[in-house]
Amino acid sequence: MHDPADPSSLRPAKRDLVSIDDFSNQEILELFKLAHEMGRDLRAWSHLCGGFILASLFYEASTRTRLSFESAMGRLGGRVISAADMSSSSASKGESLADTVRVVGGSYADVIILRHPCEGAAKVAAEYAAVPVVNAGDGSHEHPTQTLCDLYSLWVEKGSLEGLTVVLVGDLRYSRTVHSFAYALARFRANLVFVPHPGLELPSYVLERLGRRQAYEPQHVTLRDFPDVSRDADVVYCTPQKPHQLSLFTEVTELDVPSYDALYVTRPQIERFVRDGGRAPERYLRIEPHTMAGKKFKATSLMHPLPRTGEIAYEMDKDPRSIYFAQAARGVHVRMALISVLLGRSSFKSPPPERVADGDEVVGSPLSCANPTCISSKEAHLGSRFRIDSRRPFRVRCAFCETERPVGFVGDRERRTAWRSGAPEAADVRAEEMVLFESDEQVQRAAFAN
Repeated sequence: MHDPADPSSLRPAKRDLVSIDDFSNQEILELFKLAHEMGRDLRAWSHLCGGFILASLFYEASTRTRLSFESAMGRLGGRVISAADMSSSSASKGESLADTVRVVGGSYADVIILRHPCEGAAKVAAEYAAVPVVNAGDGSHEHPTQTLCDLYSLWVEKGSLEGLTVVLVGDLRYSRTVHSFAYALARFRANLVFVPHPGLELPSYVLERLGRRQAYEPQHVTLRDFPDVSRDADVVYCTPQKPHQLSLFTEVTELDVPSYDALYVTRPQIERFVRDGGRAPERYLRIEPHTMAGKKFKATSLMHPLPRTGEIAYEMDKDPRSIYFAQAARGVHVRMALISVLLGRSSFKSPPPERVADGDEVVGSPLSCANPTCISSKEAHLGSRFRIDSRRPFRVRCAFCETERPVGFVGDRERRTAWRSGAPEAADVRAEEMVLFESDEQVQRAAFAN
């Protein structure tokens, strides 16, 4: 029975936003229409979420994302409890993320906004929390609400998202905003041009996911329009193809694009270089007025998720094509709409996305994820979880962070036997009976015959 004095009695079926794939294209467009309506008068919605509480759990520094969520909840009439510095929370005492979200999602809050340095953290939080969890960035993995803000800005500027040509420039390896943005743009059949800073190329799992789910085919190219930006870079042009066969061409061809709808620039993610023992890049790219002087850039929107650290010249601020500050402002509108939907105060007419078959899952193997910043590497209680990408050849990736993991041996629990991963017998083991090993020593310790 609904109790008007108890906001939790209004709670709809739990729904999380861990990945941009958690919303369908139709739902995204409905969200944008609601955000646009809310943006007309931000003070007109203070009645919508009265009595509800948002918890912001930020294990990493943030300005725009945290403040825009807190502003959005305040404008909806709700309240915020914030842990902006988790180093002073129980996490510093060793409390697991799973336990933290179970407590906060008990009677403390009605929705949790999480930023965490480990890839896959949002997935774990969503599995353990009783209330909706929103991924505000998990390591270098995904940042779906930033993607919604970016897509919304493109939608406002261009009037549609279908078939745009978007260039993504800079640190494509560590920039989680790029990863989520690419996945979302692909669903709207965009042409994607990746121009990385040398050494900061797009992770292979991103290209593989584009190929596997959206039937995209990447090709190495040179870009005559970006001589000062793409110097020494391994530029990849991705376009939707059906039928699809994923292939990276070894022969580099020259690409001549009629025009560009958007140029999306990212800063070097220096905090992640340091984490991985690297150094800040030298001679990082810089967008200046002459970079976008050609006819092909006449209607190009210059975008950036912010903060910028020198990669866009201040002279570009006066250029009407520069929309990065508008992006940041519109983030409040989008997050207001998102919060109201997750709390059941607004609803979609469109159905949720159909779940894509994503490979059988193998749980509890001695094999562990090789990514040192995967959440499974930080919280041992989670154990190992891998998804099978292919059986011939045998390939798996971590179910938390999507990092591909080489496998030495594949075992069958029922038969207590293991085979090398390339053996025909390995491909036929049922996922629920499968055990993955890195080495012969692991096989012997598990008392499997091989």
